[in-house]
Amino acid sequence: MVGQLDTNCVIISDPSCGDACIVDPGDEPEKISSCIDTNGLRPVYIIFTHAHYDHVCAARELKERYHAAIIMHEDERAAYADTKRLCMSWGYDDEDFPPPDILVREDDIVRIGSLSFRVIHTPGHTPGSICLWGHGVLLTGDTLFRGSAGRTDLPGGSGEHLCHSLKKLMRLPHPTRVLCGHDGESSIGIEIRTNPFMAFPDDQCM
Repeated sequence: MVGQLDTNCVIISDPSCGDACIVDPGDEPEKISSCIDTNGLRPVYIIFTHAHYDHVCAARELKERYHAAIIMHEDERAAYADTKRLCMSWGYDDEDFPPPDILVREDDIVRIGSLSFRVIHTPGHTPGSICLWGHGVLLTGDTLFRGSAGRTDLPGGSGEHLCHSLKKLMRLPHPTRVLCGHDGESSIGIEIRTNPFMAFPDDQCM
């Protein structure tokens, strides 16, 4: 966990070659770098599940250190610009928010060494929120939490879109591990059974 909001920054790596990606580097670049360097990893990507400040604020330092390409969804550009404006009002510099190198969309594949993860576009928390699915694991950012779901009252949020996104995740295999943007992990099956945000009629959204 990093930053004042305890964001779960996830590092995915292929142990056979050391290639890695950093998902949601929200803060504390030294802490993230220490983990990477201790394990001899080579980050090739920095991925934003969405562009709120608590998921992106260590991106510049990590990009400069590892020369990794920044990835986010093509619909997240406005949210990233809003985050930049907000953080600059707090004293950050313009260059603290490097532009994305790669814009992805639904069903694109991100490859890290021999590993591959499918991009699932899950708008609702923000217009360009994504989840990453592969190898029995789903990284959900702030779309789905253990027992809850992302808030929709911030600029660009939509309860209806979030509902459709959660329905999309419900179609994944039930044993799929869910690694959330905050708090502990779960599984798709557990969330279907226990999460009130995933208990709605098939023909209805919030």
